Amino acid sequence: MSIGQRLITVAISVTLVGCTIAAPQKGEMEMPALAKPGENGYIQGELIYSLDNRPTPECHASTIVETGSGLVAAWFAGKHENNPDVGIRVARHDGTKWLESVEVASGAEGEDKDYPCWNPVLFQPKKGPVMLFYKVGPNPRDWWGMLITSKDDGKTWSKPHKLGEDKTLGSNSNLIGPVKNKPMQLPNGSILCPSSTEHERWRVHFELTRDLGKTWQVIGPINDGKEFGTIQPSILTYPDGRMQILCRSRQNVIAQSWSSDGGKTWSEMSATALPNPNAGTDAVTLKDGRQLLVYNHTVRGGPFPSGRNMLNVAISKNGRNWKPVLTLERAKGEYSYPAVIQASDGKVHITYTYQRKSVKHVILDPKQIN
Repeated sequence: MSIGQRLITVAISVTLVGCTIAAPQKGEMEMPALAKPGENGYIQGELIYSLDNRPTPECHASTIVETGSGLVAAWFAGKHENNPDVGIRVARHDGTKWLESVEVASGAEGEDKDYPCWNPVLFQPKKGPVMLFYKVGPNPRDWWGMLITSKDDGKTWSKPHKLGEDKTLGSNSNLIGPVKNKPMQLPNGSILCPSSTEHERWRVHFELTRDLGKTWQVIGPINDGKEFGTIQPSILTYPDGRMQILCRSRQNVIAQSWSSDGGKTWSEMSATALPNPNAGTDAVTLKDGRQLLVYNHTVRGGPFPSGRNMLNVAISKNGRNWKPVLTLERAKGEYSYPAVIQASDGKVHITYTYQRKSVKHVILDPKQIN
């Protein structure tokens, strides 16, 4: 058996309120070998821009959306994360290749000083312009949410609009929109943004807008951040109307919560059977009803692969039993912060941070994934 196919047993312990409690039994999961084009649904993978032609020294936290004229991706980029020069860059795909990226937002928006930008999130509502949410501020505890829109599928963008405030969020009352992963549009047209804060422990909440970002309603926070410190949720849906979120956590596991009333109330946060090295994930409900998750199947520390050295895809039919099906990356360095969508033709598109130097774009055919 190759190294890439070896059985990886992840031993996880969760530290809760001063004591150590064993996480749910993981058993052994056979990790697939490194993905190759033409095998198990992996169509292709390419860098959005080459390592030799980088527009900025570093980049991180990509997002992707399908518009009427093609794919659009965005990420934050600059000298390094949290440097004042970090802005939001956007690249469009012309159907053949990724075009050169351009900076569409910066932290120089009339504040008392320049601040870095963070975590862009692209979203195309059923009606209306493409929305690009992002954050500005010195750090994730003190940042605030901004929004720009495009009526021409990402070619040009509006002036920035600050989302506002809500006292429900605590000492930092700034709304931030979707914190990392894409929103979902509810049947009534409202846009539900999965979000979280870090200034009063790691807590998940939702920000709901019925008018494309002009006004907002906050739902939550849904956890107190004590037992599970969780951020950056992604939303999954089920035929019976239930919703599930999967979250990054500090407890070495991907955490979850469930809703049976359209996202108004949520269950207590609990552990899934998948590891998490305190790194971002993203997930999407496929058209065939399966759930697809992109994540690092590792924990922090220990032998290679650990941390963000390995990036994986898992599939589930019920949101509880997950099967790793693809290994996208497995090497020293950082492969992290995935974003995932399913396009109108059924193909799955994933973008993620590649060594903090570029953004990689992977295309999958879910019909071919076993």
